Amino acid sequence: MTVVERREIALVDLLDRLLAGGVVITGDLTLRIADVDLVRIDLNALISSVNEQVRSPWQEVP
Repeated sequence: MTVVERREIALVDLLDRLLAGGVVITGDLTLRIADVDLVRIDLNALISSVNEQVRSPWQEVP
């Protein structure tokens, strides 16, 4: 085992790193019976932290 393989990261530290850089999640789900598409779901999500340097993409409501 190398040092990288033995390295343990706490879940909080991992979540902090992911939110600091941002995470993009994409996926497709299709429910099909007898080669007929019944339901199709497309997922596109951006998960990121928001602070003074990285503003929210939505306008604040006064």
